[in-house]
Amino acid sequence: MFTNEELEEALRAIDSTISKCEKVQPKLRKGTSQRTLLIRRIKALHIASSLIKQEMERHA
Repeated sequence: MFTNEELEEALRAIDSTISKCEKVQPKLRKGTSQRTLLIRRIKALHIASSLIKQEMERHA
């Protein structure tokens, strides 16, 4: 298992990456593979963030 500190650190890193990806998204043309990949990556990161938050709640 992971400590609460490790989960918080992972959550900060994921949230930072989500923010960076969302800033880049408008710069990519619709319909390109780069934009599709970025959208899928953002969704995956949101899922990871949600799962980490659930795990943190169980530790609380």
